Amino acid sequence: MTVRDIIDITAPPGTPSLLVLRALGLGDLLTAVPALRALRRAHPAHELVLAAPPRLAEAACATGTVDRLLPVSAPGGAAPARLDWTGPPPDLAVDLHAPGPGGARDGHRHPSAVDGEGPGGRAALRALRPRRLLGYARPGFPGPDWQHDEHERVRWCRLLEWYDIPADPADLCIPRPGRPSPAPGAVVLHPGAETAAHRWPADRYAAVARELLRAGHRVAVTAGAGEGEVAHAVAERAGLPAPAVFGGDADVPFADLAALVARARAVVTGDTGPAHLASALGTPSVVLFGPTTPRLWGPPESPLHRALRHPGGGPTARPGAVHGARPDERLLRITVEEVVAALATLPAPLGHLPDRDRSPARGVAA
Repeated sequence: MTVRDIIDITAPPGTPSLLVLRALGLGDLLTAVPALRALRRAHPAHELVLAAPPRLAEAACATGTVDRLLPVSAPGGAAPARLDWTGPPPDLAVDLHAPGPGGARDGHRHPSAVDGEGPGGRAALRALRPRRLLGYARPGFPGPDWQHDEHERVRWCRLLEWYDIPADPADLCIPRPGRPSPAPGAVVLHPGAETAAHRWPADRYAAVARELLRAGHRVAVTAGAGEGEVAHAVAERAGLPAPAVFGGDADVPFADLAALVARARAVVTGDTGPAHLASALGTPSVVLFGPTTPRLWGPPESPLHRALRHPGGGPTARPGAVHGARPDERLLRITVEEVVAALATLPAPLGHLPDRDRSPARGVAA
């Protein structure tokens, strides 16, 4: 199915619609998979429409939960002020986007957080006059209370449970792609991130790559749109050829990225979309945390994953500024030696394991 297909496809006349708002990035989409799967199970006869950026169309389709994508966009992760919905009002609308009043990501005010209903998010859904609307409590709107200190997968499942829709935060896996990897068995390094606060220095990624090459591993470097400079800097400093870099001028097409990650030896990155993709595909990973915490955004507890972070004040220390203009100090405390050591403790590549062992262990990172 193509991107155009998942945007343009329409359900047979009379099919009830279930509209879900999650207009954020790849990692945010993947952390919502357990909630999306719960909604799919609870409403099998509905057309499940995801309101999200069009670049996520292939990823949304790959989750196996979404029938159609409604393209939306808003700067900086803000909730969209309106939705270009046509046809009858949705039978059910679900707000998986905006936090409650004063809500925040890791203790800092989320770009879409507003006092009361505000100009977007819930207001955009209500304007469509759905028969029923599910979301966290707001003034004049029923629902569970927003909790700051809660893993993102748990957060949205708890919302649905409040509305008597069973949801399992550990139900995060997506189907492994059938296409071959462009770099099978490679250790995939993803040095880019949405903000500088999440970016471990390029020279440290390069040092990790050199250690891996010395040990006989294949190494690939991935980059999102606009991240080509840092990706090629890592490759050049590590002595990797230019074809070892995937993406940069544009995002790696999701089908290629999923194949690359699914058949990788391991993934090393910060709190990014590829980190959540590794969790969803059951690929070993080492995830480097700075301003965000594994407790709220980390991979599931499993021998497959290592989450590295140095809070510098104990496990309850306040997180950093996620939109900071330089790498977070907690991220900079992670050393090259720690990352290499963490990689050495990961299990064998999934391609060498029996099929029964290919799913990530159930459970949520603390």
